[in-house]
Amino acid sequence: MPHPFTPVASVPLDPRRARVHEEGWQSWSPSGAYALGDKPYRPTNDNWATVCYRPGVTVPEGVFQGEGLLALDPGDGSPVRLWAAPEPTRAVPSIRLTVDGSHAEVTADGPVKEFTGTDIQATLAEWAAGLGVEAPRPAPTVWCSWYEYFTEVTEDDIHENLRAMDTLDLPIDVVQIDDGYQKALGDWLTLSGRFRSREAIADAIRARGRRAGIWTAPFLVDPASDLAAEHPDWLVEDLSGGFLHAGRNWGHDLCVLDTTHPEAAAWLADVFRTLRSEGFDYFKVDFLYAGALEGVRHTDADALTAYRDGIRLIREAIGPDAYLLGCGAPILPSVGLFDAMRVSPDTAPHRRPEAGDFSQPGQDPAEFTGAGRQWQHGVLWVNDPDCLMARPAVETRERWAAHVAATGGLMASSDRLLSLDQWGVQTTRRLLGGDER
Repeated sequence: MPHPFTPVASVPLDPRRARVHEEGWQSWSPSGAYALGDKPYRPTNDNWATVCYRPGVTVPEGVFQGEGLLALDPGDGSPVRLWAAPEPTRAVPSIRLTVDGSHAEVTADGPVKEFTGTDIQATLAEWAAGLGVEAPRPAPTVWCSWYEYFTEVTEDDIHENLRAMDTLDLPIDVVQIDDGYQKALGDWLTLSGRFRSREAIADAIRARGRRAGIWTAPFLVDPASDLAAEHPDWLVEDLSGGFLHAGRNWGHDLCVLDTTHPEAAAWLADVFRTLRSEGFDYFKVDFLYAGALEGVRHTDADALTAYRDGIRLIREAIGPDAYLLGCGAPILPSVGLFDAMRVSPDTAPHRRPEAGDFSQPGQDPAEFTGAGRQWQHGVLWVNDPDCLMARPAVETRERWAAHVAATGGLMASSDRLLSLDQWGVQTTRRLLGGDER
């Protein structure tokens, strides 16, 4: 049952100069600073509300809302005010701000603490530093199959790009195979017809002096998968007794793995131990919002506890030396669990997102939220601004490359490397840490 919003503060401000920072729920939730006259980005349909925002939360018109964090620069020379969750990995209150003339009225549906600072980004970074998270280790450089091949990637595509990395002298540490190698979501160890052997492709990557990486969406299960058919009791139930629908990103409803079920947990750990034993030591885990959805689980663990325990299970299975990148993840509940974190919606070869929804793929939403979350970089984790795309077909590729470079975060290429022109090769080499010869 939702908690009521109660008053937190009333703050004088200059309506012409004040700015409000909203922190979104997860990687793809729009986050950043707005002028008081701006209309904050909101979901354009119910499905995106579940998949990309905080599920079950509707923000009234004319209200600013942050999930666990909301900052106000009053614009009148007085300090920035920040309201934050006292225990962000355990409970994430929604914090609202409305403007009444020359005052901001702040309310929250749970406990918050107040902090002050000089500007919004610095105040957020100071708050994050106070959490005492161990400084993240440097990120490797990466080539990822996604933005060129999407789910149609083949083993031959990986081999072609491996050869091209050597030919073009690109400083790529990790070759990451993205979505498309597996038979179905949940059937991670069963290959699609486009791949012959995971272990052999990992061996081929490592034989060329690079590290093997792989993508999974560990908490999502395709209803048509072998896993769903053989173990329906491993899936989170909704309140009506059916499956909890996590979204329609693959054109149909999806189910959620219940990692509080001991057999499901043991199975998931075995999947990651197997991938690790095959030579993969870089793991991108995606669509993690699903693990924190409310539903009927095997135990009475709350959703955030179930989520964090599920990520810890994965970390234990892959070991401390493997690199773990989160994506589509609830931001504050993920603190302390990852080496790197996607801090924005997906980029795309185009600038504008679908139907204007700033949680959807596009360079504009990726830049807006990536810049708004720059305070997290090097404090909570290494920020992942999403992949560089430098091929000629990419709209405004120069502007996108400049954004990726400015973040100083995880640097990943996602082009068919042989499609790059001279500018694309030089830019890829430069951003990944090489020279421009």
